[in-house]
Order: sequence, then C-alpha cells, then structure tokens
Amino acid sequence: MNEPKNPLPPAEHGRVPDGQAGHQPTVGMSLYLLFAHEPYYPLPAREINTSVVAAACLLHPHVKQPDGIRIHQHLAQGRRTGEIVPLATLTQELGGGAHWRAVGDWEAVVADLVRLIRNEGCDALSLGLPSIERALLCSGPDSTVRVIDPATQECTSYGPQDRKAVLAQVRQHLAWAEAGGALWPGDDLLSPPRTRP
Repeated sequence: MNEPKNPLPPAEHGRVPDGQAGHQPTVGMSLYLLFAHEPYYPLPAREINTSVVAAACLLHPHVKQPDGIRIHQHLAQGRRTGEIVPLATLTQELGGGAHWRAVGDWEAVVADLVRLIRNEGCDALSLGLPSIERALLCSGPDSTVRVIDPATQECTSYGPQDRKAVLAQVRQHLAWAEAGGALWPGDDLLSPPRTRP
C-alpha cells in the first residue's frame, strides 16, 4: 500500500451555539456523511475543502427537502452506527450517479449543508485535505487514483487500501472532535418517513 505523503492537517470542530450546550446526543452513536466542496477560508491560509456532519443534518429544514430526507434514507440503509460514509460511496451505490435523480439533488443539498456549517446552524468536522487524500475520498471505494510526477514522469497509484487509511485518519479526527460531545445536527429537524416492515 502506498501511503499518501501528507498526513491530514488538524481538524476544525464546529461549535455548539449559545443555549445549545445541553443538547448532546450519545457520542459515537451517529452516522456521518463526508463530502468535499468548494474551498472556503475561515482564517487566512486555512483552507476548508471537506466536511463531515452527522447524517441527521440532512433532516435540517434549511437543507433542500425532500431531497435531504431521501438522501438520509439511502445513507442509513444497512450502515453501522458510527460509520463515516463519503458522498462518493453513495454515488457508486447509485449506479455511478445514474440514479441520483431518483434520490435527490445532491449538489443543492451539499451547498445547503456548507451554508448551514458556515452559519453555525450545525456542527461539522471541517478539514483541509491535501489533494491526494481528497481525490481518494471523492472517488468510489474501489477506485484507483494515479498521480504522475511531472519531473520524473513516475506514476504512483493509490487504491482502496489507501482510501481506507484516509478514512481511518478522518475517524480519528472525528473521535477527537467529539470528545466533548457528539456533532450537533441543528435544531427543528424533520422526521424521516417511517418505512414499512
């Protein structure tokens, strides 16, 4: 396995808004969505280009609905508690993206989630991932990312094991970020429809 050359940079944890400090779901009992997005810079020279949120954020009223609810339903199917699910994994499960239209407008939902994070309407693990790690998480679980060194023309391949290693690093950052309490998904969440047995 090739190790990505750069370790993940320190994570930034969202804060619980004033008056919400008592709202702390059980640590580690959530399901999480990881998604890459256009970078933003909360501090000079501090790029944030990837975020992890509690899956319940998809039920937030400021996220495009019913798209958020339908994505949440798909995300939750057959997952283990505490699992971090990259958006690219959902894309692969949806026929390489061919079936997103039946589930929801993921681009609008991601834009709404970023806006929610930036306006402190929910907590997030905000990361500035280096390009190789970001490419691995933006590719499906079985994909290979190839990097060519322009000086030597040498090709280095990063595959599924490397992706798992990056997800393990993200999981460590998430555990650290949740040490004081689980990621807060926001207030007034919508209820997902009940599925029939």
